Amino acid sequence: MTTSLSPAVRRLIAATLVNTLGNGVYAAVAALYLTRAVGLSVAHVGVGLTVAALVGLVTSTPLGVVADRLGPNRAYVAFLLLQAVTMSALTQVRSFEWYVAVAAVTAIADSGQRGAKGALIAGLAPPDQKVRTRALLRVVTNIGMAVGMGAAGVVLAVDRLEVYVVALLANAATYVLTAGLVRFGMPTVAPVPAASGPSALTAVRDRRFLVFVGLDGVLSMHGALAQVGIPLWVATATDAPRWIISVLLVLNSAAVILLQVRISRGTEHLNGAARAGRRAGLLLALTCVVLALSDATSGAVTISLLVAAALAHVVGEMLQSAGGWGISFELAPPGAQGQYQGAYAMGRQVGDLVAPLLITTVAVSWGWPGWLLTAAVFLVAGLFVPVVVQEPERAMQPQV
Repeated sequence: MTTSLSPAVRRLIAATLVNTLGNGVYAAVAALYLTRAVGLSVAHVGVGLTVAALVGLVTSTPLGVVADRLGPNRAYVAFLLLQAVTMSALTQVRSFEWYVAVAAVTAIADSGQRGAKGALIAGLAPPDQKVRTRALLRVVTNIGMAVGMGAAGVVLAVDRLEVYVVALLANAATYVLTAGLVRFGMPTVAPVPAASGPSALTAVRDRRFLVFVGLDGVLSMHGALAQVGIPLWVATATDAPRWIISVLLVLNSAAVILLQVRISRGTEHLNGAARAGRRAGLLLALTCVVLALSDATSGAVTISLLVAAALAHVVGEMLQSAGGWGISFELAPPGAQGQYQGAYAMGRQVGDLVAPLLITTVAVSWGWPGWLLTAAVFLVAGLFVPVVVQEPERAMQPQV
């Protein structure tokens, strides 16, 4: 496998870094801006986020078709500029209704740019470099988000409306700059005319792919496991010091930055990607089992178990990501990368909607029995990934 990156991929990496620096700032300040500066209640912010998630879920695949028809370059730039507009509009939000409207349009733009970016990667990177490119972009994303969230500390310390507004406008500017990096100096991936390309319904008729998307959505619940489940479990059910939560989160980010590219090796082809999905399920199930054990320990043993669970979790997380990238690229027919990348994103979107409720009400609230049940969910999903993905096409062939 060649290890050199093309100039186009390098430019995409630079664009991603710029974009995620702004996203990191926004991620850190959004909740406080909306509640303290705008005056929305926590419940209103939650409703807005839920509406946005549902809008993004519904529009993800159709907007992927748009990327195929317009061409991923043009679609990616258009959706980035729309995000710049919605981020700027957020500075003018003064009511719950206006916030929900802006959040919904933002979700449309975000879903559109995700599908277009996936199609752009598929068009720019050589076949044996697509997954590696996604892995590199994930590493860069983690770095950009971390730096952006660190810089946001200044905004949070000042805690004034005008400073929040400057932060939001700075994020909007990063979308414009990212669009410029994509628009100028990057090779154009040709659009696929409707008359000569696959049907716009190809992805939603591909039963094999949709079952995989569902399984991948289950595995993607690892996000809520790390961000919600483990912190709540540490704080409410173990005797571990609460500072260990920060250690575990830093460990997760550092591992992704250092190891994501290495762990992604071998997932460029369907068989290797399917095996990665299976291993991800096994490791995420092991994570839940180890967390269940920490309910009955104390002191250094508890801390050791929590670190072991975090390590198993982050390796499972990286395998799930790499396997999903490989499978989504490999199963997409020519001319349908946009809609398949959009459909693939639906799995994580569903997982993000369901996971917080499942993790908090089952795993954390029920204690060790809940963790074992959650482990079984991850295990079954992982074991079925190779079964579904490698199933002969005779019964799962999409209609084109």
